[in-house]
Amino acid sequence: MGRELDEDDLKEFRMKRADAPDDRWGRTKLRISGLFNTFTEPIWPELLPPPLPAPHQKPYTLLVSVDDLLVTSTWDRQHGWRTAKRPGVDYFLGYLSQFYEVVVFTTQYHYTAIPVLEKLDPYQFFITYKLFRDATRSVNGQPVKDLTYLNRDLSKVVLLDAHAEHVAQPENSIIVPKWSGNPGDKGLVALIPFLESIAIYKPPDVRPILEAYHDKDIPLEYAKKEAEAKQKHIEEWEHSRKGLSKGGFTLSGLFSGSALHQSSIPPTYLEQKRQEAQLQYREEQAYIAANKENFERMIKEEQEAMARQMPSTFWGAAGAFLGQPPSANVPEQAKPASDP
Repeated sequence: MGRELDEDDLKEFRMKRADAPDDRWGRTKLRISGLFNTFTEPIWPELLPPPLPAPHQKPYTLLVSVDDLLVTSTWDRQHGWRTAKRPGVDYFLGYLSQFYEVVVFTTQYHYTAIPVLEKLDPYQFFITYKLFRDATRSVNGQPVKDLTYLNRDLSKVVLLDAHAEHVAQPENSIIVPKWSGNPGDKGLVALIPFLESIAIYKPPDVRPILEAYHDKDIPLEYAKKEAEAKQKHIEEWEHSRKGLSKGGFTLSGLFSGSALHQSSIPPTYLEQKRQEAQLQYREEQAYIAANKENFERMIKEEQEAMARQMPSTFWGAAGAFLGQPPSANVPEQAKPASDP
């Protein structure tokens, strides 16, 4: 237990050589504590498969929680438990999936989260991967989302969550107020311009940007910065126009309306990319609407195929567990007698 740590040990304990204990007792304690990792660490050492080759892989990964962010659950005596979708959640997922590899990361167990996710993304167009409770670490009995297990470059990862206690890397995270069911809420949609701008401008590391907005009202602060950038763009354009007009006649000089002046201002780089993304979103939504019947039919056929493969008796389930073929699932005495 106290032997030197080799490269496989360092990988298993997720530490660098410089951080590893250098004495026999320290290495022994590390290996003893590692025996209990099955109960406290994520079920897989790498939660996501390797990134797709270019150009199929989105450059950034957006992790989104479920509870109190995308949906909220309420209970009353009349209806029992009910789950409500947050206003704008369909647009949020559909629009940002153009820019990000969208991954749902929830502390719920899969059997409670899957029905909700099937409602949010019924045709599996927008959510690339789904991570559940077994993908979290247990810290003092609290589930924590440790992004070092993600198998992604953390300089390109953003985690959106409503529960700060579930976050292991605050430098990668945006903690937003919990949604309690207000039907007039605009908090989710208000985050889109900020997240959109990150994907459009492609910074080499998202963490300094997130740090700059830490503990701030991101939609409000970002709106101010975008307005300032727009004003600077207008001033630079007007300055360049004045330089051109000094040489003589310009078409704009024939007119004096402010509306014409505003309409002639070219869009910023951000506005241009936003217009392209909006067009692509509308085209994708039109495609989904036009093929909805086909998607529904394929889902139904898949569900029926799965139902046919499920054993219908206790003996069938036992046989499937033992790896026996279906014909051997029913014991001889339970089979119906053949006709004489």
